Amino acid sequence: MEDKKNAAKGRIIIHVDMNAFYCSVHEAEQPELYKDRPTAVAGSVELRKGVIVTSSYAARKQGVRTGMTVRQGLQACPELIIIQPDFNLYRTYSRGFMAIAGQYTPLIEATSIDECYLDITGSSAFGPPLEIAEAIQRRIREEWNLPCSIGVAPNKLLAKMASDMQKPNGFTVLRIRDVPRLLWHKPCDTLFGVGRKTAAKLIRLNIRTIGQLAAADERMLVKHFGVAGSWMKAAAHGIDHSPVQAGRERNKSVGHTTTLPQDVTERAEAHRILLNLADQTSRRMRRQKLFARVVQIIIRDPDMKTINRSMTLDAPTDAMSDIHRAAVQLFDKHWREGEPLRLLGITLQNLSPREDTAIQLDLFSFEEQPRKAALTEALDKLRDKYGEDAVLTAGMLGDDPSALIRNKRVRGTSLQTDDLLLYSDE
Repeated sequence: MEDKKNAAKGRIIIHVDMNAFYCSVHEAEQPELYKDRPTAVAGSVELRKGVIVTSSYAARKQGVRTGMTVRQGLQACPELIIIQPDFNLYRTYSRGFMAIAGQYTPLIEATSIDECYLDITGSSAFGPPLEIAEAIQRRIREEWNLPCSIGVAPNKLLAKMASDMQKPNGFTVLRIRDVPRLLWHKPCDTLFGVGRKTAAKLIRLNIRTIGQLAAADERMLVKHFGVAGSWMKAAAHGIDHSPVQAGRERNKSVGHTTTLPQDVTERAEAHRILLNLADQTSRRMRRQKLFARVVQIIIRDPDMKTINRSMTLDAPTDAMSDIHRAAVQLFDKHWREGEPLRLLGITLQNLSPREDTAIQLDLFSFEEQPRKAALTEALDKLRDKYGEDAVLTAGMLGDDPSALIRNKRVRGTSLQTDDLLLYSDE
């Protein structure tokens, strides 16, 4: 009872984190095939060359980890069951568990397809905070047959860290007064928001634990890390004032990458892959009524060496042709003939709402631009109605993963939530 009284003071934030989400969804759909068995979802149709996206807890106990190739996973666990991804199915289950969460508060922030924050400070009509959190966890298990871990805390930072403390099916309350006892002995990179590079820099400053970070001089931290230094010191004390952002913020960028099942060394083939990437990034951007001013490409070779290069366009655009043209220019400038490629990507940045964006008309083609825009709109409507493959250019055809990004069933990422319609019955 004492915990429930304390939890009711100040803000009460819940973090819901689905456990091994993709594998758990397949187990919920077909328990006779997958329940309690070592499974992994691999993100490539070339399964033995594919990369493991996630694995079940039974597989993790046998050494299977995210990021392994399928071949490595099978070496660690010969009985591992490989499952091809089904992102339509994952989105259905995601809408389902978030709809349950949304019945207890309108203040819900989806940070990915498998996790969300809830601010239940004003939800006392549904009962005490811990009873609400327990009800959400129980209903997700009973109604969707999915395991999840719940963190309850006075802010988002501690709620997130609490949900990570016990998996699967964990339930953890983390209060600010618990921080010294439960967190200060841990390495800095276990503090949510502090990455490995920042942690390595902290070690060079002889700051190895969260407790040492909490005791560090704030001026020194600001000198080395800028404003992030102040944030890190506050976070090490368990302080976080960031609100739960209800609703959907506009994307700050729109991007796609595709990992290739075999090395690509031909320029024309790389250009075709970039065409598919430009097609889908521009489609996603137009759905959100956005324009982009910056095009960035990502190139990775078989040794995992990665380069990112970007170009600022003369004028904002949502046209596939403009994006593809810029991507090809960047690629041709920064790729040497014959070098093998294993991954390509396009990210559109510096986005602005269509209604707020001034479009510069070209002196020699201004009469063509309205017709091109009308044609693009008509083609988008056809594809919305009949599917992404309803209208394609010859250059888009192929059987590699870049062609498959139009297939929503087999592509998606945990952070791609722009078509995740929360609380929808559609």
